[in-house]
Amino acid sequence: MTAPAPEQGDDIQALAKGGRTNVAGFFVRLLARIPFLIIGGQWYGAEALGRLAYAIVIVEFAAQIATLGLKRGLALHLSGEGKENGAWDGLVVVLLATLPLTILLMWVPEIMFPNSQINRLDNLLPLIIPALAASDLMLAALAYRFDVASTVRARAVIEPWTISIAAFALAWSLPRDGLLVAYALSMAAAFIASLIPFLRTIGLPRNWKPRPRELWALTRRNVPLAAADAIEWGSRRLDLAILGLFVSPATVGIYWVAQQVASLPQKLKTSFDPVLGPVITRRLEEKNLPAIATQVSQVGFWILAAQVGIAFALGIPAEGILGLVGPGGGFVSGTGALAFLLLAEVVASLAVVSEAALVYIARLRNMLISLGMITVQAVASVAILFVMQREGLSEAWMAAGVAMGLCIALAISSVVKSRLASRLLGAPVSVWRWSIVWAAAGAVFVGQIFIRLPEWVELAVGIPAILAVYGWLLWKLGFREEDRVLFRKMA
Repeated sequence: MTAPAPEQGDDIQALAKGGRTNVAGFFVRLLARIPFLIIGGQWYGAEALGRLAYAIVIVEFAAQIATLGLKRGLALHLSGEGKENGAWDGLVVVLLATLPLTILLMWVPEIMFPNSQINRLDNLLPLIIPALAASDLMLAALAYRFDVASTVRARAVIEPWTISIAAFALAWSLPRDGLLVAYALSMAAAFIASLIPFLRTIGLPRNWKPRPRELWALTRRNVPLAAADAIEWGSRRLDLAILGLFVSPATVGIYWVAQQVASLPQKLKTSFDPVLGPVITRRLEEKNLPAIATQVSQVGFWILAAQVGIAFALGIPAEGILGLVGPGGGFVSGTGALAFLLLAEVVASLAVVSEAALVYIARLRNMLISLGMITVQAVASVAILFVMQREGLSEAWMAAGVAMGLCIALAISSVVKSRLASRLLGAPVSVWRWSIVWAAAGAVFVGQIFIRLPEWVELAVGIPAILAVYGWLLWKLGFREEDRVLFRKMA
Protein backbone atom coordinates (compact mmCIF):
# COMPACT_ATOMS: atom_id res chain seq x y z
CA MET A 1 0.00 0.00 0.00
CA THR A 2 1.49 3.32 -1.09
CA ALA A 3 1.67 6.28 1.23
CA PRO A 4 -0.72 9.12 0.48
CA ALA A 5 0.70 12.04 -1.48
CA PRO A 6 1.73 14.96 0.70
CA GLU A 7 -0.70 17.82 0.79
CA GLN A 8 0.16 21.35 -0.31
CA GLY A 9 0.30 22.41 3.33
CA ASP A 10 2.88 19.72 4.05
CA ASP A 11 5.12 21.19 1.36
CA ILE A 12 4.75 24.67 2.81
CA GLN A 13 5.56 23.31 6.28
CA ALA A 14 8.70 21.60 4.96
CA LEU A 15 9.78 24.73 3.09
CA ALA A 16 9.06 26.86 6.14
CA LYS A 17 11.16 24.65 8.36
CA GLY A 18 14.07 25.02 5.93
CA GLY A 19 13.41 28.75 5.77
CA ARG A 20 13.55 29.19 9.54
CA THR A 21 16.84 27.31 9.69
CA ASN A 22 18.28 29.38 6.83
CA VAL A 23 17.29 32.71 8.36
CA ALA A 24 18.91 31.70 11.65
CA GLY A 25 21.96 30.50 9.74
CA PHE A 26 22.25 33.87 7.99
CA PHE A 27 22.59 35.78 11.25
CA VAL A 28 25.11 33.25 12.57
CA ARG A 29 27.11 33.54 9.35
CA LEU A 30 26.97 37.33 9.49
CA LEU A 31 28.36 37.37 13.02
CA ALA A 32 31.12 34.94 12.05
CA ARG A 33 32.14 36.57 8.74
CA ILE A 34 32.62 40.10 10.09
CA PRO A 35 35.57 39.15 12.38
CA PHE A 36 37.40 37.57 9.42
CA LEU A 37 36.97 40.69 7.28
CA ILE A 38 38.24 42.89 10.13
CA ILE A 39 41.22 40.59 10.79
CA GLY A 40 42.07 40.43 7.10
CA GLY A 41 41.83 44.19 6.63
CA GLN A 42 43.60 45.21 9.84
CA TRP A 43 46.44 42.65 9.96
CA TYR A 44 46.93 41.54 6.35
CA GLY A 45 45.79 44.52 4.27
CA ALA A 46 43.78 45.05 1.08
CA GLU A 47 46.47 43.59 -1.20
CA ALA A 48 46.60 40.25 0.68
CA LEU A 49 42.81 40.11 0.63
CA GLY A 50 42.86 40.72 -3.11
CA ARG A 51 45.34 37.85 -3.61
CA LEU A 52 43.13 35.55 -1.54
CA ALA A 53 40.02 36.67 -3.42
CA TYR A 54 41.44 35.78 -6.84
CA ALA A 55 42.66 32.37 -5.64
CA ILE A 56 39.24 31.60 -4.12
CA VAL A 57 37.54 32.47 -7.41
CA ILE A 58 39.60 29.87 -9.27
CA VAL A 59 39.50 27.12 -6.61
CA GLU A 60 35.78 27.41 -5.96
CA PHE A 61 35.03 27.61 -9.68
CA ALA A 62 36.89 24.32 -10.15
CA ALA A 63 34.84 22.78 -7.32
CA GLN A 64 31.64 24.19 -8.83
CA ILE A 65 32.40 22.56 -12.18
CA ALA A 66 33.24 19.26 -10.47
CA THR A 67 29.85 19.04 -8.76
CA LEU A 68 28.35 18.68 -12.28
CA GLY A 69 25.08 20.28 -11.24
CA LEU A 70 24.40 17.57 -8.67
CA LYS A 71 23.83 20.05 -5.86
CA ARG A 72 20.39 20.48 -7.42
CA GLY A 73 20.22 17.54 -9.83
CA LEU A 74 20.78 15.04 -7.03
CA ALA A 75 17.15 15.40 -5.92
CA LEU A 76 15.92 14.06 -9.26
CA HIS A 77 18.37 11.15 -9.10
CA LEU A 78 17.39 10.26 -5.54
CA SER A 79 13.69 10.28 -6.40
CA GLY A 80 14.30 7.99 -9.40
CA GLU A 81 16.64 5.07 -9.96
CA GLY A 82 19.08 6.29 -7.31
CA LYS A 83 16.86 5.83 -4.26
CA GLU A 84 19.09 3.30 -2.50
CA ASN A 85 22.70 4.38 -3.08
CA GLY A 86 22.16 7.50 -5.19
CA ALA A 87 24.11 9.77 -2.84
CA TRP A 88 27.17 7.52 -3.17
CA ASP A 89 26.76 7.45 -6.96
CA GLY A 90 26.90 11.23 -6.94
CA LEU A 91 29.87 11.31 -4.57
CA VAL A 92 31.92 9.02 -6.84
CA VAL A 93 31.09 11.13 -9.91
CA VAL A 94 32.05 14.37 -8.14
CA LEU A 95 35.36 13.06 -6.74
CA LEU A 96 36.39 11.70 -10.13
CA ALA A 97 35.59 15.07 -11.72
CA THR A 98 37.80 16.92 -9.23
CA LEU A 99 40.97 14.97 -10.10
CA PRO A 100 41.93 16.60 -13.44
CA LEU A 101 41.08 20.09 -12.14
CA THR A 102 43.16 19.61 -8.98
CA ILE A 103 46.15 18.31 -10.96
CA LEU A 104 45.92 21.17 -13.46
CA LEU A 105 45.95 23.90 -10.80
CA MET A 106 48.77 22.26 -8.87
CA TRP A 107 50.79 22.06 -12.08
CA VAL A 108 50.00 25.63 -13.18
CA PRO A 109 49.40 27.64 -9.97
CA GLU A 110 49.82 30.87 -11.95
CA ILE A 111 46.14 30.46 -12.87
CA MET A 112 45.29 31.16 -9.23
CA PHE A 113 48.02 33.77 -8.65
CA PRO A 114 48.57 35.64 -11.93
CA ASN A 115 50.23 38.72 -10.46
CA SER A 116 52.34 37.43 -7.57
CA GLN A 117 55.27 35.18 -6.82
CA ILE A 118 54.47 31.49 -6.25
CA ASN A 119 55.73 29.50 -3.27
CA ARG A 120 55.24 25.91 -2.13
CA LEU A 121 52.11 26.56 -0.09
CA ASP A 122 50.42 28.07 -3.13
CA ASN A 123 50.96 24.83 -5.06
CA LEU A 124 49.12 22.86 -2.37
CA LEU A 125 45.97 25.00 -2.26
CA PRO A 126 44.15 23.00 -5.04
CA LEU A 127 44.15 19.93 -2.76
CA ILE A 128 41.12 21.47 -1.08
CA ILE A 129 38.99 21.16 -4.26
CA PRO A 130 37.86 17.51 -3.68
CA ALA A 131 36.88 18.34 -0.09
CA LEU A 132 34.90 21.40 -1.16
CA ALA A 133 33.03 19.59 -3.96
CA ALA A 134 32.33 16.49 -1.84
CA SER A 135 31.04 18.67 1.00
CA ASP A 136 28.55 20.38 -1.34
CA LEU A 137 27.31 17.01 -2.59
CA MET A 138 26.88 15.55 0.90
CA LEU A 139 25.01 18.61 2.15
CA ALA A 140 22.69 18.42 -0.90
CA ALA A 141 21.96 14.78 -0.05
CA LEU A 142 21.15 15.73 3.54
CA ALA A 143 18.91 18.58 2.38
CA TYR A 144 16.97 16.06 0.30
CA ARG A 145 16.07 14.49 3.64
CA PHE A 146 15.05 18.01 4.79
CA ASP A 147 18.16 18.25 6.98
CA VAL A 148 19.10 21.89 6.41
CA ALA A 149 20.60 22.23 9.88
CA SER A 150 23.74 20.37 8.77
CA THR A 151 24.28 22.91 5.98
CA VAL A 152 23.89 25.80 8.42
CA ARG A 153 26.26 24.15 10.89
CA ALA A 154 28.96 23.48 8.29
CA ARG A 155 28.67 26.64 6.20
CA ALA A 156 27.43 29.24 8.68
CA VAL A 157 29.18 28.19 11.90
CA ILE A 158 32.20 25.93 11.45
CA GLU A 159 33.54 27.30 8.15
CA PRO A 160 33.47 31.07 8.93
CA TRP A 161 34.59 30.73 12.54
CA THR A 162 37.46 28.43 11.55
CA ILE A 163 38.76 30.90 8.95
CA SER A 164 38.45 33.81 11.41
CA ILE A 165 40.28 32.05 14.26
CA ALA A 166 42.97 30.61 11.96
CA ALA A 167 43.58 33.96 10.23
CA PHE A 168 44.07 35.65 13.59
CA ALA A 169 46.40 32.90 14.86
CA LEU A 170 48.55 32.96 11.70
CA ALA A 171 48.78 36.75 11.30
CA TRP A 172 52.22 36.92 12.92
CA SER A 173 53.79 33.62 11.80
CA LEU A 174 52.54 33.69 8.18
CA PRO A 175 51.90 37.33 7.23
CA ARG A 176 51.99 36.53 3.51
CA ASP A 177 50.13 33.20 3.35
CA GLY A 178 48.13 33.17 6.56
CA LEU A 179 44.85 33.99 4.82
CA LEU A 180 45.30 31.16 2.30
CA VAL A 181 46.14 28.62 5.02
CA ALA A 182 43.17 29.79 7.08
CA TYR A 183 40.90 29.36 4.05
CA ALA A 184 42.18 25.81 3.46
CA LEU A 185 41.64 24.93 7.13
CA SER A 186 38.08 26.26 7.04
CA MET A 187 37.24 24.17 3.97
CA ALA A 188 38.70 21.05 5.63
CA ALA A 189 36.67 21.72 8.77
CA ALA A 190 33.48 22.19 6.71
CA PHE A 191 34.18 18.87 4.95
CA ILE A 192 34.40 17.03 8.28
CA ALA A 193 31.25 18.78 9.48
CA SER A 194 29.46 17.55 6.33
CA LEU A 195 30.85 14.00 6.42
CA ILE A 196 29.75 13.18 9.98
CA PRO A 197 25.99 13.85 9.51
CA PHE A 198 26.16 12.33 6.01
CA LEU A 199 27.41 9.03 7.40
CA ARG A 200 24.96 9.21 10.28
CA THR A 201 21.91 9.92 8.05
CA ILE A 202 22.72 8.32 4.70
CA GLY A 203 24.96 5.59 6.07
CA LEU A 204 27.52 3.47 4.28
CA PRO A 205 26.51 2.06 0.87
CA ARG A 206 24.62 -1.23 0.91
CA ASN A 207 25.14 -3.80 -1.84
CA TRP A 208 26.72 -1.05 -3.90
CA LYS A 209 29.38 -1.36 -6.56
CA PRO A 210 30.65 1.10 -9.19
CA ARG A 211 28.41 1.15 -12.27
CA PRO A 212 30.36 2.99 -14.99
CA ARG A 213 27.51 3.06 -17.50
CA GLU A 214 24.93 4.39 -15.03
CA LEU A 215 27.40 6.90 -13.59
CA TRP A 216 28.20 8.19 -17.08
CA ALA A 217 24.47 8.51 -17.80
CA LEU A 218 24.03 10.49 -14.58
CA THR A 219 26.88 12.78 -15.57
CA ARG A 220 25.58 13.31 -19.10
CA ARG A 221 22.05 14.03 -17.90
CA ASN A 222 23.32 16.78 -15.60
CA VAL A 223 25.45 18.62 -18.19
CA PRO A 224 22.86 21.39 -18.88
CA LEU A 225 22.27 21.87 -15.15
CA ALA A 226 26.02 21.88 -14.45
CA ALA A 227 26.53 24.52 -17.13
CA ALA A 228 23.71 26.67 -15.71
CA ASP A 229 25.13 26.34 -12.20
CA ALA A 230 28.63 27.23 -13.40
CA ILE A 231 27.28 30.27 -15.27
CA GLU A 232 25.21 31.41 -12.28
CA TRP A 233 28.19 30.94 -9.96
CA GLY A 234 30.52 32.63 -12.44
CA SER A 235 28.24 35.65 -12.74
CA ARG A 236 28.99 36.40 -9.06
CA ARG A 237 32.75 36.14 -9.67
CA LEU A 238 33.06 37.56 -13.19
CA ASP A 239 32.79 41.10 -11.84
CA LEU A 240 35.86 40.53 -9.66
CA ALA A 241 37.82 39.00 -12.55
CA ILE A 242 36.94 41.87 -14.92
CA LEU A 243 37.68 44.51 -12.29
CA GLY A 244 41.13 43.00 -11.74
CA LEU A 245 42.02 43.84 -15.34
CA PHE A 246 41.36 47.56 -14.82
CA VAL A 247 42.36 48.41 -11.23
CA SER A 248 45.04 47.71 -8.60
CA PRO A 249 45.07 44.59 -6.35
CA ALA A 250 44.21 46.80 -3.37
CA THR A 251 40.96 47.93 -5.04
CA VAL A 252 40.21 44.30 -5.88
CA GLY A 253 40.62 43.53 -2.18
CA ILE A 254 38.27 46.36 -1.19
CA TYR A 255 35.69 45.20 -3.74
CA TRP A 256 35.99 41.63 -2.46
CA VAL A 257 35.22 42.77 1.08
CA ALA A 258 32.11 44.57 -0.21
CA GLN A 259 31.23 41.40 -2.13
CA GLN A 260 31.55 39.29 1.02
CA VAL A 261 29.17 41.55 2.92
CA ALA A 262 26.68 41.63 0.03
CA SER A 263 26.85 37.89 -0.61
CA LEU A 264 25.59 37.05 2.88
CA PRO A 265 21.90 37.36 1.84
CA GLN A 266 22.69 35.26 -1.24
CA LYS A 267 23.07 32.26 1.09
CA LEU A 268 19.39 32.60 1.96
CA LYS A 269 18.25 31.80 -1.58
CA THR A 270 20.91 29.31 -2.64
CA SER A 271 20.32 27.18 0.44
CA PHE A 272 16.64 26.88 -0.50
CA ASP A 273 17.56 24.97 -3.69
CA PRO A 274 17.98 21.55 -2.07
CA VAL A 275 14.88 22.15 0.06
CA LEU A 276 12.77 23.03 -2.99
CA GLY A 277 14.21 20.13 -5.00
CA PRO A 278 12.33 17.22 -3.41
CA VAL A 279 9.11 19.23 -3.20
CA ILE A 280 9.25 20.11 -6.91
CA THR A 281 10.20 16.60 -8.06
CA ARG A 282 7.33 15.13 -6.06
CA ARG A 283 4.84 17.49 -7.71
CA LEU A 284 6.33 16.71 -11.13
CA GLU A 285 5.64 13.03 -10.56
CA GLU A 286 2.03 13.98 -9.84
CA LYS A 287 2.01 16.31 -12.92
CA ASN A 288 0.75 19.09 -10.64
CA LEU A 289 2.49 22.05 -12.30
CA PRO A 290 0.34 24.85 -10.78
CA ALA A 291 1.34 23.61 -7.30
CA ILE A 292 5.00 24.09 -8.27
CA ALA A 293 4.28 27.68 -9.32
CA THR A 294 2.58 28.30 -5.97
CA GLN A 295 5.49 26.86 -3.98
CA VAL A 296 8.12 28.73 -6.02
CA SER A 297 6.23 32.02 -5.61
CA GLN A 298 5.82 31.42 -1.88
CA VAL A 299 9.51 30.77 -1.30
CA GLY A 300 10.40 33.61 -3.66
CA PHE A 301 8.46 36.08 -1.55
CA TRP A 302 10.17 34.88 1.62
CA ILE A 303 13.57 35.27 -0.01
CA LEU A 304 12.81 38.68 -1.53
CA ALA A 305 11.34 40.03 1.71
CA ALA A 306 14.36 38.86 3.71
CA GLN A 307 16.84 40.23 1.18
CA VAL A 308 15.23 43.66 0.97
CA GLY A 309 15.39 43.97 4.75
CA ILE A 310 18.99 42.79 4.86
CA ALA A 311 19.92 45.14 2.00
CA PHE A 312 18.66 48.15 3.97
CA ALA A 313 20.20 46.92 7.24
CA LEU A 314 23.63 46.56 5.60
CA GLY A 315 23.35 49.33 3.01
CA ILE A 316 22.23 52.29 5.13
CA PRO A 317 25.17 51.99 7.60
CA ALA A 318 27.52 50.76 4.83
CA GLU A 319 30.25 53.32 5.57
CA GLY A 320 30.33 52.29 9.22
CA ILE A 321 30.52 48.58 8.35
CA LEU A 322 33.34 49.01 5.82
CA GLY A 323 35.09 51.45 8.14
CA LEU A 324 35.56 48.62 10.64
CA VAL A 325 37.54 46.51 8.19
CA GLY A 326 40.76 48.39 7.58
CA PRO A 327 42.82 51.08 9.31
CA GLY A 328 42.12 54.72 8.49
CA GLY A 329 38.84 53.99 6.72
CA GLY A 330 40.67 52.58 3.71
CA PHE A 331 37.78 50.28 2.79
CA VAL A 332 35.04 52.93 2.90
CA SER A 333 35.62 53.60 -0.81
CA GLY A 334 33.76 50.34 -1.47
CA THR A 335 30.44 51.81 -0.28
CA GLY A 336 29.13 52.46 -3.80
CA ALA A 337 30.02 48.95 -4.93
CA LEU A 338 28.34 47.49 -1.85
CA ALA A 339 25.10 49.39 -2.59
CA PHE A 340 24.88 47.99 -6.13
CA LEU A 341 25.84 44.49 -4.99
CA LEU A 342 23.06 44.47 -2.39
CA LEU A 343 20.61 45.68 -5.05
CA ALA A 344 21.81 42.89 -7.35
CA GLU A 345 20.94 40.27 -4.74
CA VAL A 346 17.43 41.71 -4.46
CA VAL A 347 16.70 41.74 -8.21
CA ALA A 348 18.14 38.22 -8.58
CA SER A 349 15.53 36.69 -6.26
CA LEU A 350 12.93 36.14 -9.00
CA ALA A 351 15.47 34.54 -11.34
CA VAL A 352 16.71 32.15 -8.67
CA VAL A 353 13.31 30.81 -7.60
CA SER A 354 12.15 30.56 -11.22
CA GLU A 355 15.28 28.60 -12.01
CA ALA A 356 14.48 26.19 -9.16
CA ALA A 357 11.62 24.93 -11.35
CA LEU A 358 13.29 25.42 -14.75
CA VAL A 359 16.20 23.12 -13.92
CA TYR A 360 13.69 20.25 -13.85
CA ILE A 361 11.34 21.18 -16.72
CA ALA A 362 13.51 23.19 -19.16
CA ARG A 363 17.19 22.54 -18.43
CA LEU A 364 18.56 23.49 -21.83
CA ARG A 365 16.57 26.70 -22.17
CA ASN A 366 17.49 27.69 -18.62
CA MET A 367 21.16 27.13 -19.45
CA LEU A 368 20.89 29.27 -22.61
CA ILE A 369 19.22 32.11 -20.68
CA SER A 370 21.99 31.92 -18.05
CA LEU A 371 24.60 32.04 -20.81
CA GLY A 372 22.93 35.11 -22.28
CA MET A 373 22.83 36.72 -18.84
CA ILE A 374 26.54 36.32 -18.20
CA THR A 375 27.27 37.64 -21.71
CA VAL A 376 25.19 40.75 -20.99
CA GLN A 377 27.04 41.15 -17.69
CA ALA A 378 30.46 40.95 -19.34
CA VAL A 379 29.57 43.39 -22.13
CA ALA A 380 27.84 45.86 -19.79
CA SER A 381 30.64 45.75 -17.19
CA VAL A 382 33.45 46.25 -19.71
CA ALA A 383 31.55 49.05 -21.47
CA ILE A 384 30.90 50.86 -18.16
CA LEU A 385 34.56 50.50 -17.13
CA PHE A 386 35.84 51.84 -20.46
CA VAL A 387 33.56 54.88 -20.18
CA MET A 388 34.63 55.53 -16.59
CA GLN A 389 38.29 55.10 -17.48
CA ARG A 390 37.95 57.55 -20.36
CA GLU A 391 36.24 60.08 -18.09
CA GLY A 392 39.06 59.74 -15.56
CA LEU A 393 36.88 58.52 -12.71
CA SER A 394 38.48 56.97 -9.64
CA GLU A 395 38.94 53.24 -9.04
CA ALA A 396 36.17 53.39 -6.42
CA TRP A 397 33.75 54.53 -9.12
CA MET A 398 34.99 51.76 -11.40
CA ALA A 399 34.30 49.18 -8.70
CA ALA A 400 30.74 50.50 -8.42
CA GLY A 401 30.46 50.34 -12.22
CA VAL A 402 31.25 46.62 -12.31
CA ALA A 403 28.59 45.98 -9.67
CA MET A 404 26.16 48.03 -11.78
CA GLY A 405 26.83 45.75 -14.78
CA LEU A 406 26.01 42.71 -12.62
CA CYS A 407 22.79 44.36 -11.45
CA ILE A 408 21.62 45.04 -15.02
CA ALA A 409 22.28 41.46 -16.14
CA LEU A 410 20.49 39.91 -13.16
CA ALA A 411 17.44 42.13 -13.64
CA ILE A 412 17.09 41.01 -17.27
CA SER A 413 17.57 37.37 -16.25
CA SER A 414 14.84 37.63 -13.61
CA VAL A 415 12.28 38.91 -16.10
CA VAL A 416 13.08 36.31 -18.77
CA LYS A 417 13.23 33.28 -16.43
CA SER A 418 10.06 34.17 -14.53
CA ARG A 419 8.09 34.57 -17.77
CA LEU A 420 9.36 31.24 -19.09
CA ALA A 421 8.53 29.49 -15.80
CA SER A 422 5.03 31.00 -15.75
CA ARG A 423 4.35 29.83 -19.30
CA LEU A 424 5.61 26.27 -18.74
CA LEU A 425 3.87 25.84 -15.37
CA GLY A 426 0.60 27.35 -16.58
CA ALA A 427 0.41 29.65 -13.56
CA PRO A 428 2.01 32.97 -12.60
CA VAL A 429 5.36 32.99 -10.84
CA SER A 430 5.51 36.22 -8.86
CA VAL A 431 7.35 37.25 -5.70
CA TRP A 432 6.44 40.94 -5.46
CA ARG A 433 4.00 42.45 -2.97
CA TRP A 434 3.50 46.19 -2.48
CA SER A 435 3.71 45.81 1.28
CA ILE A 436 7.49 45.53 0.84
CA VAL A 437 7.53 49.22 -0.16
CA TRP A 438 5.90 50.33 3.10
CA ALA A 439 8.22 48.12 5.17
CA ALA A 440 11.22 49.51 3.25
CA ALA A 441 10.07 53.10 3.89
CA GLY A 442 10.01 52.39 7.62
CA ALA A 443 13.51 50.89 7.45
CA VAL A 444 14.85 53.97 5.63
CA PHE A 445 13.26 56.34 8.15
CA VAL A 446 14.82 54.51 11.11
CA GLY A 447 18.16 54.19 9.30
CA GLN A 448 18.37 57.92 8.67
CA ILE A 449 18.08 58.52 12.38
CA PHE A 450 20.85 56.11 13.36
CA ILE A 451 23.42 57.22 10.75
CA ARG A 452 23.48 60.60 12.51
CA LEU A 453 24.48 58.99 15.82
CA PRO A 454 27.96 57.79 16.91
CA GLU A 455 29.26 54.92 14.77
CA TRP A 456 29.10 52.30 17.51
CA VAL A 457 25.44 53.13 18.13
CA GLU A 458 24.76 53.09 14.39
CA LEU A 459 26.13 49.56 14.05
CA ALA A 460 25.30 47.94 17.39
CA VAL A 461 21.78 49.36 17.74
CA GLY A 462 20.92 50.75 14.31
CA ILE A 463 21.21 47.51 12.30
CA PRO A 464 18.91 45.51 14.65
CA ALA A 465 16.51 48.46 14.80
CA ILE A 466 16.28 48.70 10.99
CA LEU A 467 15.59 44.97 10.74
CA ALA A 468 13.06 45.06 13.58
CA VAL A 469 11.01 47.92 12.11
CA TYR A 470 11.13 46.44 8.62
CA GLY A 471 10.10 43.01 9.90
CA TRP A 472 7.28 44.36 12.07
CA LEU A 473 5.77 46.40 9.20
CA LEU A 474 6.04 43.47 6.82
CA TRP A 475 4.39 41.14 9.33
CA LYS A 476 1.49 43.54 9.85
CA LEU A 477 0.97 44.67 6.25
CA GLY A 478 2.26 41.94 4.00
CA PHE A 479 2.21 38.50 5.60
CA ARG A 480 -0.66 36.14 4.85
CA GLU A 481 -1.55 33.02 6.79
CA GLU A 482 0.67 30.82 4.60
CA ASP A 483 3.59 33.22 5.21
CA ARG A 484 3.24 33.14 8.97
CA VAL A 485 3.93 29.42 9.01
CA LEU A 486 7.56 30.36 8.35
CA PHE A 487 7.77 31.56 11.94
CA ARG A 488 5.88 28.72 13.58
CA LYS A 489 7.44 25.55 14.88
CA MET A 490 6.23 22.41 13.21
CA ALA A 491 4.08 20.20 15.41
